[in-house]
Amino acid sequence: MPSAPTYLIADAVAFAYPGREVFAQVTVRVSAGVRLGVVGENGSGKSTLLRVLAGRSAPSKGSVRRVGTLAVVEQEMPVVTEQTVGDLVQESLAEVRRVQHALEAATQAFDHAVGSLDDLSGLLARAEHLQAWDADRRVAEALSRLGAHGDLTRPLATLSVGERYRVRLACRLAERSDLLLLDEPTNHLDDSALAYLTTTLRSWRGGVVVVTHDRELLDDVSTAILDLDPAMDGRPALYGNPGYTAYRFAKDAALRRWQVRYRQERQRAARLAARLDESYEGLSDEWRPPKGSDKNRRATRARLHVKAADRLVERLEAAAVDVPVPPPALDFPDLPALPPGFSGDVSLLEVRGPRLQGQLHLPGTRVAVPASGRLLVTGPNGSGKSTLLRALAGSLPLDGGVRSIAPAARMGVVVQDGAFRQSLSERATGFEECERDARELLGLGLLDPAQVVPVVPLGLLSEEDLDRPLAELSTGQRRRFELARALIAAPHLLILDEPTNHLSIDLVDQLTQALLATSAAVVIATHDRRMRRDFADWPTITLD
Repeated sequence: MPSAPTYLIADAVAFAYPGREVFAQVTVRVSAGVRLGVVGENGSGKSTLLRVLAGRSAPSKGSVRRVGTLAVVEQEMPVVTEQTVGDLVQESLAEVRRVQHALEAATQAFDHAVGSLDDLSGLLARAEHLQAWDADRRVAEALSRLGAHGDLTRPLATLSVGERYRVRLACRLAERSDLLLLDEPTNHLDDSALAYLTTTLRSWRGGVVVVTHDRELLDDVSTAILDLDPAMDGRPALYGNPGYTAYRFAKDAALRRWQVRYRQERQRAARLAARLDESYEGLSDEWRPPKGSDKNRRATRARLHVKAADRLVERLEAAAVDVPVPPPALDFPDLPALPPGFSGDVSLLEVRGPRLQGQLHLPGTRVAVPASGRLLVTGPNGSGKSTLLRALAGSLPLDGGVRSIAPAARMGVVVQDGAFRQSLSERATGFEECERDARELLGLGLLDPAQVVPVVPLGLLSEEDLDRPLAELSTGQRRRFELARALIAAPHLLILDEPTNHLSIDLVDQLTQALLATSAAVVIATHDRRMRRDFADWPTITLD
């Protein structure tokens, strides 16, 4: 057991940038055994909250208190020149080494005749909690189970973003800190690594805070879920029941109540406006008092009419409640199934025996996608899923094999987040990039102006976000932009590589339902276990 209590308490915490509030009124308590999942829309401040809880950013309001050692794994890892995997391992085990050395020194210096066992017992309890004697084996196991590089001499700068993340995650898990804070830990993990992470978190003896869009992980490990999306009262909501399923049920019920209340208040406001029109109608030029009325009586009657109307306004306004607009849902467009002149007798897209030197070689393999067809691509990290999807999309020319696509067929492609389109101007806005894409297709005669899908009604990004330079968008907002960009040309075929990465779980649920229903053909590679289960009846290619 830990030698001291472990807890993290955030009390009415808020964070704001100049001119923009990120979140407010966050109150949570994480003690040993608590595994708090943090969810919310892109831009709601999940990563920022994690930095505030870790003490790396100061809250603008409220307070954060921590007791116990802390380990944090953020999404992005700055690379120090010449730093190796071994350097990161030693950095992570610094506390373990300190406790080991202190225990050895205290044991050697202990005087059995007059010495007190209190200090020695405390160090021994701490060493047992850290399992200090097993630290090196634990690191090696974590590196192996997460699919991370075990070569301690390997420079981190030579690893990919996902490889560096797995090394760092393995080291932090091996630390056995009292408080563990993780930001989107599943983005770079395959099934076996996810199973190891799940088992490790479920047995964690301290407190855990995990920001994630992975619904399966939330179902498997969370004891409570904090949703940073404001509820009807404008505050983040804490759902105290364990698991994603319970959270989804409770939030959907709350959202339905919010929508009903909003409609009721809009109807109340409409009735108020109508009653006012009726009440003041008598004061128009056409209003006349009863025949034979004198001038004074007309003036008195007008004043009484105004007072009655004012009292009515006061009663209606007193009963009104300011209910904010409920959050928008994804409005997925009605995509076409068939390109002009396509008979459907052949595949919409087909690749035979694809080979890309050093990346992919599938001799004798035929990948065919018919109109309105479905294809799920699975396999561990490094098996070539992304390469195959890029070959299908035509963005990687084949060294061997044949690729064919129906004439006039339009594709919408969402690439891996690490391969965000480098052609984008850093100062270009989302509107400008979408307009450029549409103009290009219109100029080639591949798209009719009436078929262009407007990006704002999709509900993926606001007009304000679309009018900002892409360089200023968060990772999640860029991911939403890539999805919106893939839809503007009303594609006959969607090719989506890890589409759930960096998306909120609400949007992932909505996207799943849209992909099940769309008339367009869909090809997906995903590590999202819940999405794979939802698409379990799709034709599947498994790479290894």
